[in-house]
Amino acid sequence: RAGISSSYVTSSVLHPRVCVPRSSRARRDLPAAGNPGEVTGLGVPVSDLRRAPGCSGPLPALKPTDSHTVLIRTDLLQPGEVPEPYPSPDQLQDRWDDTHVKLPCSEHNLFPVDRTVRLTHTHTHTLSHTHTLTHSLTHTHTLNLDAILKYNTGQAKGWNFTALHVYCKVKTHLLNLCISALCVQPIPLLRTQRCRSLTLSQEQVSCLLANAFFCTFPRRNSRRAEFSNYPDINFSRLFEGSSQRKQEKLKTLLWYFRRVTQQRPAGLITYTRQCLQRLPSWSSSEKQFSKLRISCDGSIEDQGYGMLQVDFANRFVGGGVTGSGLVQEEIRFLINPELIAARLFTEALDDNECLIITGAEQFSRYSGYSDTYRWDGNHDDQTPRDEWKRRCNEIVAIDALHYRNFLEQFHAEHMSRELNKAFCGFVRPGVQTENLSAVATGNWGCGAFGGDTRLKAVLQMMAAAEVERDLMYFTFGDADLLRDVHHIHTLITDAHATVGKNAHTHTLTHPLTHTHTHTHSYLNSQGVCGACPSVIVSPLCFSCRICVQFAAAVL
Repeated sequence: RAGISSSYVTSSVLHPRVCVPRSSRARRDLPAAGNPGEVTGLGVPVSDLRRAPGCSGPLPALKPTDSHTVLIRTDLLQPGEVPEPYPSPDQLQDRWDDTHVKLPCSEHNLFPVDRTVRLTHTHTHTLSHTHTLTHSLTHTHTLNLDAILKYNTGQAKGWNFTALHVYCKVKTHLLNLCISALCVQPIPLLRTQRCRSLTLSQEQVSCLLANAFFCTFPRRNSRRAEFSNYPDINFSRLFEGSSQRKQEKLKTLLWYFRRVTQQRPAGLITYTRQCLQRLPSWSSSEKQFSKLRISCDGSIEDQGYGMLQVDFANRFVGGGVTGSGLVQEEIRFLINPELIAARLFTEALDDNECLIITGAEQFSRYSGYSDTYRWDGNHDDQTPRDEWKRRCNEIVAIDALHYRNFLEQFHAEHMSRELNKAFCGFVRPGVQTENLSAVATGNWGCGAFGGDTRLKAVLQMMAAAEVERDLMYFTFGDADLLRDVHHIHTLITDAHATVGKNAHTHTLTHPLTHTHTHTHSYLNSQGVCGACPSVIVSPLCFSCRICVQFAAAVL
């Protein structure tokens, strides 16, 4: 595709082909928005949108490459069987450098600790580390929380594990998972401005998360440390305080640990950092807008199954999931905890980057949002697996800009940045259009990030059109937004407007609130048309046909 660099990560890493039939999917029912009888969905029928695995193309054989590290034995990969680590545990490869994860078991992991705390390798060099955690379990299997503090003497005075005391009974199975010999190959960091993929087994990911729970990852307890440009991974901040938020978070995560220790998970997960060096020339794009389905009920993870699901991300992926945060991204990372492992090895995202996770399983149901969030029990994920044993579940983390001044987002450079970020998340170089699922998204970058919902909807429609993907848009109960966005899309498509000529900031003309009216006046005062895409590509355009249509329709 013109304007898209060919130096991308291999597309087969991202795009699955199913090898088993899809069974019925249990989904969390959400109440319909609005009054009884009110329209809750507009646009094309949902059945018109492509979903995986039905639209997916074939996958090549799974094997490691220079840009794709595979931590399991591919020659022994069988349906229903737990993948074997590669290499074998007696061939541990220990690497302590700036390009790999520093693991707790490394013989280079030396720091002051209590005399009763030891990190040792066995004579076979397995990935076992032995310390007071193993002695802190009494005959009642109750965890001595002091053991975690003894392991981290540098932070012992500052850490407060009040929240964890509520759930202090941790079975030995979780500890055994923490010290299991599962990750025996160095794990490369997904560093900035580098396209790279990691494929791990779900069991290996559970081992990494168990270590995060016990706060054993070295050099990761301070933003002043060498990993200052990476998210937190140790759970120490999650254990502080006794708020209802943190109690519900811990319920959700401990349920995950219960599941994976009772039955070993048998799938794989791929984490891909995608970095684009060349981006579209938006002003010259001739792409027509794609199909839209917009709904004010339902959710991305439920009604968006089989689609590319957007994580409204922080540039530090996962946001406040290991702290107090509890909005869209954090909730998704809680109910799909394997997403949290990405925080271990994913450097902060740049403007031309995204993180794509394929195969993460959902373990919990939930209700509410933010302060009303509640763990709502077990979720039995029936999503089928592809030929690489990954759940046919593709989640993309794209981080929007955070606006303290509302009007900043309407500046050309800011809109261009958001367009490019959405494009980066939606594009799959090398994948045929017919093999691309629809994008399931919503109010990306709005709420706490200060984004305008109508502007963000149009920008995402443009990015989806440029990569020729349809859009499933969730307004999360906002019926006014549903009508406005559908109206905008209808005007654009009826006029056969292209991305490049007629589709940028016309939503700014909506006089639905004082803010929108002020925004329209502001843009016109700058000599920029408030109804035309020319805000990015040219200084002024009051006479084009599409502007006249928008002015008549919405002013």
